[in-house]
Amino acid sequence: MSAAREGATAPAPAAPASASVSASASASDAPAGAATERAESRKPVILAVDDDPQVLRAVRRDLRSAYGDRYRVLGASSAADALKILDSLDERGHDPALFLVDQRMPDVTGVEFLLEAVSRFPDARRVLLTAYAETDAAITAINRVRLDYYLLKPWDPPHERLFPVLDDLLSDWLATYRPAYDGIIVAGHLVSPGTHAVRDFFTRNGQPFRFLNVERDPEALTVIAAAQADAALPLVRFPDGSVLSAPSDTELARRLGLATTASRPHYECVIVGAGPAGLAAGVYAASEGLSTLMLDSRAPGGQAGTSSLIENYLGFPSGLSGGDLTRRATIQASRFGAEILHPVEVVSLTRDDPAKILTLADGTEISAETVLLATGVSYNRLDAPGADRFEGAGLYYGAATTESSACISQHVFIVGGANSAGQAAVHFAKYAARVTILVRAASLDASMSRYLIDEIERTPNIEVRVRTTVVALDGGEHLERITLHDGDTGADTVTPARFMFTFIGARPHTDWLAGVVERDEYGFVLTGSDLIANGGELPAEWSLERAPYPLETSVPGVFAAGDVRAHSVKRVASGVGEGAMAVSLIHRYRSMG
Repeated sequence: MSAAREGATAPAPAAPASASVSASASASDAPAGAATERAESRKPVILAVDDDPQVLRAVRRDLRSAYGDRYRVLGASSAADALKILDSLDERGHDPALFLVDQRMPDVTGVEFLLEAVSRFPDARRVLLTAYAETDAAITAINRVRLDYYLLKPWDPPHERLFPVLDDLLSDWLATYRPAYDGIIVAGHLVSPGTHAVRDFFTRNGQPFRFLNVERDPEALTVIAAAQADAALPLVRFPDGSVLSAPSDTELARRLGLATTASRPHYECVIVGAGPAGLAAGVYAASEGLSTLMLDSRAPGGQAGTSSLIENYLGFPSGLSGGDLTRRATIQASRFGAEILHPVEVVSLTRDDPAKILTLADGTEISAETVLLATGVSYNRLDAPGADRFEGAGLYYGAATTESSACISQHVFIVGGANSAGQAAVHFAKYAARVTILVRAASLDASMSRYLIDEIERTPNIEVRVRTTVVALDGGEHLERITLHDGDTGADTVTPARFMFTFIGARPHTDWLAGVVERDEYGFVLTGSDLIANGGELPAEWSLERAPYPLETSVPGVFAAGDVRAHSVKRVASGVGEGAMAVSLIHRYRSMG
């Protein structure tokens, strides 16, 4: 049984944890006690497994002291006993949040137990305990069971060596945990642009919801009945019973209480775009005392926020999803005092030296001493007949992990040969019966990291078709067929297709900067030495005697970082690095001009 269910909020704190999985006392014997045990049984479970009784007592004691108000802490002295506990949890529909398992046990190793445990509860976090460093065991665990952390015994003091690790892992688990849910409901067609837009908005903003397919779920009729007679799908019902019909992002943001209005008219640093580069800059700028405002037209995370798993990001050997990275960075920036407004669209930038004026779509103007452009890029639109017609109705740009559940047992097509395409293929292979990667090039080697190529080759339900392009899309209300062109044979073939995700090229979000900030022929922002023409002359609009700083644009005090910048390295880590570097250059500009 998977711990992930559609739509939920984190469980509320409850009574102190019990280490027993036995049935609760009857109501007639002890009503108050029974109520307490029922509340206890609804809490997620932390399971500790260690064959040393003294160690098991110690770890249960520490876990209860820190997490007993929110989790049931259970213990087992052998893998066999632990599997019996898992059987009981599965039968009763309970959810393990975390496994803390000793590696060296006499019956089976910790890795072998985790292999069995995660096959039943794939969303639970996994920590391996050992008395001394066993690098080989850790690497094996990472490869076989996606180990989250490797912890040495003893872990004293726990508030320094144990709890920070588990706090982080449990926070990640809670972000995707979906217990029984009575919150926001989205009712619409499974494959439809409007439904996809609403579901994608909630997903990107970390808002739990439950989706009802109006063609299959009888419960959807109750949502339809609560709406106006002429209401259009999709419908969104909120816990108070109110219903929105085909809502825009702005309407949804208003209902969710998302901040869309700045608290002041002027900031020392305004960051446009909240992808990895923008979030990194927000963390550093706010932590160093700058009044900082971040603006994003959709939701924090950008293109990277939709990535199902980033495995080559430093410090996360088991990888982390784009959503996890975004959530952590957003919390971190907010903690230091950065304001984050979304969905808020910036439509123009004007100079009022020494200030810069940003104008929003609603006409609001925000003044800034310095500006960082971190608007990122979007995938290029597919140039084929039918592409516009089926966008959001079978054709999606980017990972669109919102559609994962809809792809169960389907044939999914991935268009593109870079890392994002590879990550998406591996992700959708967990749900789809078959995944086909369509690549224009002769192989994946030139554009995809080796670790992803190896994983694709190990995944039996993924195939790669090289020198293949999509030349047409067709269907009724949603995508049903695609026409593929084989570059080797020259033949065109029509194949059934309901879901296709494209990752081809990239285009920057810079049209609103035309005539203000210099860009290259593709729209990417020029910075630093790239601004100097072949003759060594600065741009005509440059007003200072000095040359532009690295990452500084043709407008003094306006910087660019991440994918939007010309000649940048299109990787998450490099975007984060540029965002941090930009703040250092902003300090230099503020102190020296």
